Amino acid sequence: MNVLEVAGLKAWYGPIEVLHGLSFEVAQGEIVAILGANGAGKTTALRALTGLVRTAGRITLKGHAIGGLATHEIVRRGVAHVPERRGTFPDLTTEENLLVASHALRDRRRCTADNLRKIYTYVPALARVRHQIASSLSGGEQQMLAIGRGLMMNPQIMLLDEPSLGLGPLITDQIFQMLQRMHRDEGMTILLVEQNVRLALEIATTGYVLAAGNIIRSGTAEALRDDVEVRRAYLQ
Repeated sequence: MNVLEVAGLKAWYGPIEVLHGLSFEVAQGEIVAILGANGAGKTTALRALTGLVRTAGRITLKGHAIGGLATHEIVRRGVAHVPERRGTFPDLTTEENLLVASHALRDRRRCTADNLRKIYTYVPALARVRHQIASSLSGGEQQMLAIGRGLMMNPQIMLLDEPSLGLGPLITDQIFQMLQRMHRDEGMTILLVEQNVRLALEIATTGYVLAAGNIIRSGTAEALRDDVEVRRAYLQ
């Protein structure tokens, strides 16, 4: 079953068309990577899915159209977007950031405590800094917090935008290991935008390569790793 289906997706910033008719799908429990160089349209694709830019085309979440809905309604229907540069509230504590995210839950009272326990189990580092102001956290802790905020929403699908951005190799590995555990243990469906193509293809099942707002390659992660053009452009 497909959680997300996108057909003919276009997106604009003002009069400038940035995406030129993308079509792709994400199956239940799959990790799909959107790859490409800076300026390819990767971040815009995620913003388009959550109603943050003007769009045309068809977007469905488990068969229900969500294109054209307000962002808060898309979130309530089960799309968690972890943006580039994290998007946490810097003046709130770690736990307050997580609790704010729980407002998207329909059954908030029952789920909040369970979700907090789950997040602190997956990310013990957040439990240790639960009372610290978010702006005082390290870059890696802030990224883990941003992912934790997404988990608090019990999403149908999590959209992750450049989770390795600005992080060192050790912290990046920890973040991606956490994503793999979430995927394995929770069956989490993930749409991942990541400039580190090698790392993304290690955990993804399927990938799409964007250039200038168009999909120029697609296939299984294994096929893309073996693709001569992909290797030449991104894996050398």
